[in-house]
Amino acid sequence: MTLPLAFDILQSGVRLSLICAVVGLGCAFLLITVILRSSPGNERMRQISGAVQEGAKAYLNRQVMTISVIAVIIFVLLFFFKDHSTAFGFLVGAFCSLAAGYIGMRIAVLANARVTQAAMQARTAALRVAFNGGAVTGLLVVGLALLAVGTFYHFARNMIGNDLAVRSLVGLALGASLISVFARLGGGIYTKAADVGADLVGKIESGLEEDDPRNPATIADNVGDNVGDCAGMAADVFETYAVSLIGTILVGVLTVTNASAAIVYPFVLGGISVLGAICGILFVNFAGGKPASVLMGAVGMSALVSAALFWPATHQLFPNGVEIAGKMRSPTDLYFASLIGLLMTGIVVVITNYYTSMHYKPVQKIARASETGHATNIIAGLALGQHATALPVGFIGIAILLSYNFAGLYGIAVAVMAMLSMAGIIISLDAFGPITDNAGGIAVMSNLPKEVRAATDELDAVGNTMKAVTKGYAIASAGLAALVLFGSYVEELRAHLKLPPDQFFQFSLQDPKVIIGLFIGGLLPFIFTAFSMDAVGKAAGAVVREVRRQIQAKPGILTGADIPDYGTCVDIVTKAALREMIVPALLPLAFVILVAVTPGLGPVVLGGVLVGTIVTGLFVAIAMTSGGGAWDNAKKYIEEGHYGGKGSPAHAAAVTGDTVGDPYKDTAGPAINPMIKVVNILAILIIPIFF
Repeated sequence: MTLPLAFDILQSGVRLSLICAVVGLGCAFLLITVILRSSPGNERMRQISGAVQEGAKAYLNRQVMTISVIAVIIFVLLFFFKDHSTAFGFLVGAFCSLAAGYIGMRIAVLANARVTQAAMQARTAALRVAFNGGAVTGLLVVGLALLAVGTFYHFARNMIGNDLAVRSLVGLALGASLISVFARLGGGIYTKAADVGADLVGKIESGLEEDDPRNPATIADNVGDNVGDCAGMAADVFETYAVSLIGTILVGVLTVTNASAAIVYPFVLGGISVLGAICGILFVNFAGGKPASVLMGAVGMSALVSAALFWPATHQLFPNGVEIAGKMRSPTDLYFASLIGLLMTGIVVVITNYYTSMHYKPVQKIARASETGHATNIIAGLALGQHATALPVGFIGIAILLSYNFAGLYGIAVAVMAMLSMAGIIISLDAFGPITDNAGGIAVMSNLPKEVRAATDELDAVGNTMKAVTKGYAIASAGLAALVLFGSYVEELRAHLKLPPDQFFQFSLQDPKVIIGLFIGGLLPFIFTAFSMDAVGKAAGAVVREVRRQIQAKPGILTGADIPDYGTCVDIVTKAALREMIVPALLPLAFVILVAVTPGLGPVVLGGVLVGTIVTGLFVAIAMTSGGGAWDNAKKYIEEGHYGGKGSPAHAAAVTGDTVGDPYKDTAGPAINPMIKVVNILAILIIPIFF
């Protein structure tokens, strides 16, 4: 029976994964129906939610127009200088990346008032509405990614043959990654400029509560939560998922003897994990307990279902083993490689939770440091971010070593794909955060009882940790995915230069060109984050000046006699975000092309650039996201009544730390993830053009 089963899954594995993707999308639309049937609350709540929806929609529409101009230029260049299939792949990747973010954000802003209304009844009801709103985004990300890659590959293979179809997938990966950089940067600049501006004037200068309706920047702040954390993260993980799937296919074609099974396997892993994500979503909707425990339980449930189904699928697809880079590997070896990816997801979740949850010492240490002033809070947060790099990077190294031992470079790719296959449930946790944050804002602006805000604050604190966890997950998986892409770059380069099978393209540390490349690549994440942080600072400064102007011009705003002009702040951050995202988003493209065209540099230096970007980018991103998440929850820990509570000197210091951490965790740090992959994908794409 084994051989017929293996034949069946080999022939129909891609189609089965596409069916799983459609099932996931069907569940997403079912959840949308469930959410829309929930009550959106009273008239005031609906008005506030409507204002947030209008601002988010307006920003994303303008962002799409801005990005489309750049995307069309790149499409034309690929169409004439590369090939038609790669150019159309770029369009497919770009469109689906935008769609995943846009639809997910729209559902999130529809869910926020419904979470507030549910919180008036029970915390568990609010938890489920918020999580289901996030689950729509999670299922959209994995469903659209599987459909986009699988459908494009299917049609391209029938039209231009398997080899060209596989290589044209790189265009799809570039489209998804480039759009993700813009979405991450634009949304991150928007949300953190509004957040920092609202906090500095509202909390510190005017003594207003979080989301106080008297703060002119409060609507912009709530809009930012959605365009940054929902749309930005969805586009980010969509591209990481798609790139990991494409990277695994590329490595399979380049290193595995039975390339057909190697191409089908990552699709099968992705399809199975859609079913695992649905099981995790059902777990949240039927389980009881503390919010954090329920959400972590969902991750565990999803992983267990995936791990159980990976075993028979792997053995049926590779019944007699497979030859990888000239060495036979058993199906059990490949299964263990996939298991490492699932385990890495759990490890990253646990580590990031430890460093960013207010229930553990690292966050409490920052809160305690706030008692002695603003500077000690900043010092403690910076130190924590740097401490938080050690464990994730150590485990990433172990994962690389073990998965490579099991199945070579393809084993690493399988581990990455298995890790990213968990994106459905992980992104559900991430989108849960901004939904609960907005729900709390609506509770305050609608003058609902304090008990409602207490319930939403509890969920928001969990959401902050979940957002940090998902960023850690995205960055760790990006580090592994980038290593796979670098391996693909080396193999593609060897194939392009027509080197014999026993001869490798050398990147020796004794070669000065490699060292030069490492320095250039190591520099890129620092320049990239510098531009990103500058952008947030400029936009936040404009918001601060506008809020001060309004309060000085209309003192009655603080007494409730005058109504703030929310629209002006929304307009300021919209224009600033769209303007300031352009330069940092194009930096990775400029670096790669300049190195490729500069005489005397070439493919060896470019290889060094890729490795340098991966190494420094991984450390900078983890430090920024973990430190920023810890700063945020240290503020919330003090607001719960510790170290003097709200209005105390420690609270003022914690607000300062949070405003520094905001662009760290929500703009610069997360944007490094797609930036790393843009560099690697573009390097693969330009090999036949420049070398």
